[in-house]
Amino acid sequence: MKIFSPLFELVLRWSRHPKAPWYLAGLSFAESSFFPIPPDVMLMPMVVAQPGNAWRLAAITTICSVVGGMAGFAIGYFAFDAITPWLHELGYWEAFEHSQGWFYKWGFWAVLAAGFSPIPYKIFTIAAGALAMPFAPFVLASVVGRAGRFFLVAGLLFWGGARVEEMLRRYVDILGWIFVGLLVVAYFLLSS
Repeated sequence: MKIFSPLFELVLRWSRHPKAPWYLAGLSFAESSFFPIPPDVMLMPMVVAQPGNAWRLAAITTICSVVGGMAGFAIGYFAFDAITPWLHELGYWEAFEHSQGWFYKWGFWAVLAAGFSPIPYKIFTIAAGALAMPFAPFVLASVVGRAGRFFLVAGLLFWGGARVEEMLRRYVDILGWIFVGLLVVAYFLLSS
């Protein structure tokens, strides 16, 4: 089922829009605190469309994602009681409880892993605030994890150039379904 190819082409067109970096910044911020779609879906086609801006786009994504993570931390720290029903409604509660266990065991390393991996980072930002994780280590882990992820994505697309764009066009549907599968696996790992 080819649902990712048309979306890829659409996002590729959007990525050439003069305000695209602002959209990327907004998506990066929102994803780290409450929005379910990762910024990679916009970063990747933007780097493909503008390879000369790869590092700038990765930096925008990283900075805005970390600032969004700080907002998620604040939500957890100051408004956890208010968002608890929302976590239950959207099916994030089990993942949140599981992330609490990770914090008690690994703290800094849990945030770093969530920042780098496809695990929903927002769950960890909110959990870090709710559990009053020290703020400086939280920010440091977020910067390292998010920068590692976004600069790796931008670097691979920059160095691969037109070959990667052609490969993405050819395999975007397969890669999209693999990503969906990874999200499902991450959900079950976090909720068990």
